[in-house]
Amino acid sequence: MSQPEIDPTPSLPPPRFAYDPVTWKEIAFLLANLPLDILGFVYVVVTLSVGLGLSVTVVGLPLLALGLAGCRLLGGLERARARGLLGVVVEEPRPLRPGTLGFLPWLWTSLKDPVGWRHALYLFMRLPWGIATFVISLVSLFVAWPVLPFVARGLANVDRAAVRGLLQPSEELEQRIAELESDRGTVVDTAAADLRRIERDLHDGAQARLVALAMDLGMAKAKLLEGRADNEAVVAKMVDEAHGEVKLALQELRDLARGIHPAVLTDRGLDAALSSVAARCTVPVSVTVDLPGRPAPAIEGIAYFTVSELLQNVSKHSGARTAGVELWRSDDRLMIQVRDDGQGGASAEGGSGLSGLAERLGAVDGLFVVDSPAGGPTAITAELPWRDR
Repeated sequence: MSQPEIDPTPSLPPPRFAYDPVTWKEIAFLLANLPLDILGFVYVVVTLSVGLGLSVTVVGLPLLALGLAGCRLLGGLERARARGLLGVVVEEPRPLRPGTLGFLPWLWTSLKDPVGWRHALYLFMRLPWGIATFVISLVSLFVAWPVLPFVARGLANVDRAAVRGLLQPSEELEQRIAELESDRGTVVDTAAADLRRIERDLHDGAQARLVALAMDLGMAKAKLLEGRADNEAVVAKMVDEAHGEVKLALQELRDLARGIHPAVLTDRGLDAALSSVAARCTVPVSVTVDLPGRPAPAIEGIAYFTVSELLQNVSKHSGARTAGVELWRSDDRLMIQVRDDGQGGASAEGGSGLSGLAERLGAVDGLFVVDSPAGGPTAITAELPWRDR
């Protein structure tokens, strides 16, 4: 008789009325419950009680963390046993990933690991069930042979439910953890990119001008020290050029400060700050801000830079004649829409600047939707969570 395929779905196997390989596997699983459940129970009681009992000392919490790691390992063995003998296919939980290297991050992540605690609960509560299944299966095997397939099936179904209930990771939780890890990476990459941009702007802009200014002033000083009458005109020209370099350097520093966080946004909010951005756009832009108050500074800053980058794209790539910006609040969301009547064809895919914006908004549970058919018009909608100041 051919081996039945393992069903990955949580539905229970159909009833059978005879001994077959699947029934013998279930019987083997039930008979193995007692020794393995004794091992798991003793491990959990000893390691967790010792760890908790010594938690007032420096060794207690590390022992507890190691004990939970061992519970993860034993839970993996139980999943493998259930997969091989009961046909229960459950996903493996995500490995522990401390946020930073070091002992304390590892310790904190291990102690609050929900998978480790759930596996410890599974191993702790298994002992009475392991005794019951071993005794019932053994007695049925020698005394009630005809009904053993039915008994084995019922007991094995309880084991299947326990494995799925305690050893299977929560899909919603795992998905949320994956999203948070991705968002954390996006935030770190964005911050690093911003720091590199600021460093580059300082090095190539204001710093270079200030170096040139120092050299010009040094040459002017040398000319003055010579005391020659014909040097006055040369010195005056050099000072005039230095004055121009000072003004340009100051303007570049103001632009750089505006790029980090504009003062008008802090002082007067999004309406005034976005009106200032719209005034610098090469396309006429109408700005409508209908907000009942001001969101948290972090959300306000993200909204400002999102609109600022979108309007830069309008100026550079859209070929539009007019554009519009609207901001409003809908329940607990800050809504942003930027429209233009340009040539369209914008996309948030393929590593474009719009994809970077989408990643930044996603890092704070925001949304980014691009509607830009070829030929236009373009409407880009962004959502951010509303957080009060």
